[in-house]
Amino acid sequence: MTELRSLPAKRLRVMAGAGNRILECYRVLRKTNANVVGEVLRGQGEFYEWDHYPKGDVYDHETHGQYYYHTHPADLRGGEHGHFHTFLRPKGMPARVKPAPLADFKPPKDANDALSHLVAISTNKAGYPIGLFTTNRWVTGETWYAAKDVVRMLDRFLMDLAYPSWPVNIWITDMLRLFRPQIEELLLARDRAVDRRQADHPEGNTYEDRDLEITSVVEISVERQIEDVRRASAA
Repeated sequence: MTELRSLPAKRLRVMAGAGNRILECYRVLRKTNANVVGEVLRGQGEFYEWDHYPKGDVYDHETHGQYYYHTHPADLRGGEHGHFHTFLRPKGMPARVKPAPLADFKPPKDANDALSHLVAISTNKAGYPIGLFTTNRWVTGETWYAAKDVVRMLDRFLMDLAYPSWPVNIWITDMLRLFRPQIEELLLARDRAVDRRQADHPEGNTYEDRDLEITSVVEISVERQIEDVRRASAA
């Protein structure tokens, strides 16, 4: 895992600011006994496993960031309540970023549909984040981009909307800022996992391999990360 003290001071300041905003979101939400998961489920009717919440996802038409929350059946949750999937669509991506040249790549009719999954954020029953993970292509139906290009996308993820909840949109944006080092490592580990799988099973299409779902994962704590950033900044 990246040693935070090795990061540039500017990066640490960005992470510290993100941590402060996340804590502020928690402060505001707690005043009404709310949390980020409850906010995206509010007003959505009966809750169903696998469905996206809020319905239709959350999409910022200016920044082209996107996310949704969902949960798996209890026997598949692995200790989480559910997770947020985050994405970026091509119109929001850095210049010269292209899909990976996979043999089965087919450009979508609408070029902006060639979205990239960034990272998923696991939450517990209380609605607080407990982990980050990446997935194989088939899991989200994304277009595959090399990890180095997805890393370049991370700073472009910005949910600048009041819908479905302003605190949630600030929170999810800043989660990708606060945990940027871990997310970068997860993305690189994702590609290594896929490459290993392809080497072990050269006859198959690794990106559609249902036996490879989670490609990298790490446990997280917002409070611990904030403290680690503070110590690194003071070193």
